[in-house]
Amino acid sequence: MNDPIDDPIEFSRRLIDGEVPIGDHHPVLPRGESSFHELAPGIGWVDSFANVVALEHGGELLLVDAGGFIHAGQVHRLLRRWTSAPVRTAVYTHGHVDHVGGVPLFEAEDANGAVEVVAHERVTDRFDRYRRTAGYNGVINQRQFGLAAPLFPTEFRYPDTTYRRDLDLEVGGLRVELHHDRGETDDHTWVWVPERRLLCTGDLMIWVAPNCGNPQKAQRYPAEWAAALRRMAGLGAELLCPGHGPPIAGAERIERVLTTAAAYLESLVEQTLELMNAGARLDECVHTVRPPAELAELPWLQPLYDEPEFVVRNLWRLYGGWWDGNPATLKPAPEAHLAGELAELAGGAGVLARRAAALAADGDLRLAGHLAELAALAAPDDPEVREVRAGVFGARREAESSLMARGVFGWAERESTAGPEGPEGPG
Repeated sequence: MNDPIDDPIEFSRRLIDGEVPIGDHHPVLPRGESSFHELAPGIGWVDSFANVVALEHGGELLLVDAGGFIHAGQVHRLLRRWTSAPVRTAVYTHGHVDHVGGVPLFEAEDANGAVEVVAHERVTDRFDRYRRTAGYNGVINQRQFGLAAPLFPTEFRYPDTTYRRDLDLEVGGLRVELHHDRGETDDHTWVWVPERRLLCTGDLMIWVAPNCGNPQKAQRYPAEWAAALRRMAGLGAELLCPGHGPPIAGAERIERVLTTAAAYLESLVEQTLELMNAGARLDECVHTVRPPAELAELPWLQPLYDEPEFVVRNLWRLYGGWWDGNPATLKPAPEAHLAGELAELAGGAGVLARRAAALAADGDLRLAGHLAELAALAAPDDPEVREVRAGVFGARREAESSLMARGVFGWAERESTAGPEGPEGPG
């Protein structure tokens, strides 16, 4: 979270009960300093951009996630202030780079104390893919988080032990269960410690509407994610540690959060499939499907990172492929050619740009975005067009709640503000 939390469990109660607005404490924004809390005897929690759980038992330390590459040093220092117990095992809940950066720091403490890294078998495939697409992922992070330059690692601490469905570990004599379900990723692990009634969800719970439609990332799995949430909800956990945001205490509260998130996803899946089965195009699905109002208003299901219409697009890709059902888009003309033709018909790119500005002033930002982009594609060096495009997408950025939409629209705004000599043009 963005502010220091003296009592994270009490803080989560206040969020769930609506006493604190979730929008003021965004759980998935880049942050500066991390902090440490002992949630129960032997259970340490590092509140970082991606959280880390440390379980100490029988003189050994288990890490559930290991911190991101940027925050790994902070995570290491905070845990070492708490305990000197050797880290024998680290579990990656998935291979996203904000969760897998810190193991080498613990291994460097003792030349003979190698950490056994355990993860689902697909984490290895993810790391291989990341090494091949580091440039693309760097641009995504730059666009999504407003970074000044692309930033993405190319070296990873690969797992030593992998599993396919379920795996039991032992940490100082304590049984720790690992379970695989697809959701935000295809390589996800959630962790259950029966004796401690401790559930570590990874990014299957992140205090916002499920991140299941990210427009710049690989396939995600809403139906299986919902099933995983219901599976976890049935355990009777007394302490839940999510991948982002504060921990939650109390079986009833935990069950409520997990089951409502499951119902949210299930509704989006069923509505989308119903329309697809009736022959609808993607456009109709995107502009029709909505989460139930009683779920959409819950504090932990706000579209602050991802949002429902992106989940609908992801479902279309999962069940229907990449084509949207519009015959003109199956084998389209180059975008710049179409834009040039429309600009000529309208009387010039400036006409399109001025109409875009008028639509934006009237509040029709979606249509304004189309016309501003067409104008920029038709006349990318025109100062008036660039100014209008920057203004329209700046307005779009301000109007959005999800970090993903704000990131993309802000990127477009900065492209046009940079001028023709900027690093990237609108095409």
